[in-house]
Amino acid sequence: MAINPPVDATSTKAWAALRQHFDDMQRQGIDLRAWFAKDPQRTEKLSFELGDLYIDLSKNLIRPETLSLLAQLGREVGLEERIEAMFNGEHINNTEDRAVLHTALRCPEEDRGRLVVDGQDVVGDVRDTLKRIYAFADQVRSGSWTGLTGKRITTVVNIGIGGSDLGPVMAYEALKPYADAGISARYISNIDPNDLAEKTRDLDPETTLFIIVSKTFTTLETLTNARQARAWLLKSLGGRGLLSKNGEDLSAEAIRRHFIAVSTALDKVRDFGIDPDNVFGFWNWVGGRYSVDSAVGTSLAITIGPDRFEEFLKGFNTVDRYFRATPLDRNVVALMGLLNVWYVNFFGAHSHAVLPYDQYLHRFPAYLQQLTMESNGKSVRWDGTPVTSLTGEIFWGEPGTNGQHAFYQLIHQGTRLIPADFIAFANTPNPAKDGDQDVHELFLANFLAQTKALAFGKTADEVRAEGTPEAIVPARVFTGNRPTTSIFGDALTPAALGELIALYEHITLTEGTVWGIDSFDQWGVELGKKLAREITPAISRDDQALAEQDQSTKSLIAFYRAHRR
Repeated sequence: MAINPPVDATSTKAWAALRQHFDDMQRQGIDLRAWFAKDPQRTEKLSFELGDLYIDLSKNLIRPETLSLLAQLGREVGLEERIEAMFNGEHINNTEDRAVLHTALRCPEEDRGRLVVDGQDVVGDVRDTLKRIYAFADQVRSGSWTGLTGKRITTVVNIGIGGSDLGPVMAYEALKPYADAGISARYISNIDPNDLAEKTRDLDPETTLFIIVSKTFTTLETLTNARQARAWLLKSLGGRGLLSKNGEDLSAEAIRRHFIAVSTALDKVRDFGIDPDNVFGFWNWVGGRYSVDSAVGTSLAITIGPDRFEEFLKGFNTVDRYFRATPLDRNVVALMGLLNVWYVNFFGAHSHAVLPYDQYLHRFPAYLQQLTMESNGKSVRWDGTPVTSLTGEIFWGEPGTNGQHAFYQLIHQGTRLIPADFIAFANTPNPAKDGDQDVHELFLANFLAQTKALAFGKTADEVRAEGTPEAIVPARVFTGNRPTTSIFGDALTPAALGELIALYEHITLTEGTVWGIDSFDQWGVELGKKLAREITPAISRDDQALAEQDQSTKSLIAFYRAHRR
């Protein structure tokens, strides 16, 4: 079913050339200080503009020719063809025999009718759904949509998990300054009852709207939380005597006014009590981790409004068009993905830090964890054969400057090579002064200082020149040559956020193509779900189910039974 078998990257001429290039660099010595000193144009050669973003690759462990070799690797593994296949709607999600068309979610209205896949006018369907979402968002924002008692909605609660949570909550947190209608959002994902309890504890049921996000309306965690939210709503309204009027039970009407859904399972949604007219669908060619710009982002459309949501989509589309049209040698999106391959497969890096110097992006690293690790955490290629190299990276990070006082020590002076992406914006929606000091400038000075320190370090002689006692000189030496990429933007706008997300989406595709893996399925999450369903009866004192478990699981269940009150 694959459109073509994967090319074994390790057997290509480009891979051999990269291996020789890497060995030469190791023999000659990697020295960013010297490389910058010898080439006054290094930064200019290795910097790129992408929409509203300026991306500086110059502090990476590369020479200018490294990028040419990486681009050649991309060509030899068929990256350009795979990009086209994705945009054209070919079924590159091999194990599920599906197209991969998250890029269609952000196509403009004028693209209607230009992309027909499996008999479906993809862009037309997307734009029609967006119109319905925008109309509903306008109703909620204007106050014409009210709860059961006629009060306007002030809090939207999104219930989903995985891509139905991580994308929306990340985007909402990032774009809070644009939430201009007096409506806030909360997000419930964990099946742990503490999550729902804390998120609803201080809510007014009369002004709360729940959005249940589940394509099939069968996701265990989401549906469990949805039922608990429904029970909370009815109990809270009932406790105020609001579920009965002139002897009529208003429970069904309460659910209709306070619950909507993002799903394709209209029968299950109807059975839950949600009006099918208040259901927004999406398609099987949208993977959950690629879906924040679909109906999954309805909470965002409500809080920031349709106009801002359109700006968000335009940011994605800007990067999509660039990625598709720009030759690999100058395509910074593809080059960043190829750089990650360079570090994983040649330097042996196992993790990748993403360090946003913007508090509003505090959930961005968590979002990227699903996008990248669920996509590329694979050990077989898209034709079912074993991979021929290491695949995937552990993505992690925290906002600066918090991370500086936590884990930067390991990045600066540890024994592990950890490539890091630093993200910052020239402007802030909350300017502040500490006396005469512009606080945002102080913040950005940290952003700039960290990449400088990681690249150039501090020599023993420089440490001694500061009067440091000889005994502790080694402890204060920074070797430098720690690779970083700097991503600088004007401001964290909806468009800029869309650009950032699309950048990492396509980085993920690039890596997956080199490794020959299907970046769009996620079978690795299924086994645990299946076993959880089998273990649940054993926890609930079904001794026959308990007897079927392994000895460790039996022991842990015995502990639970002995201690559960």
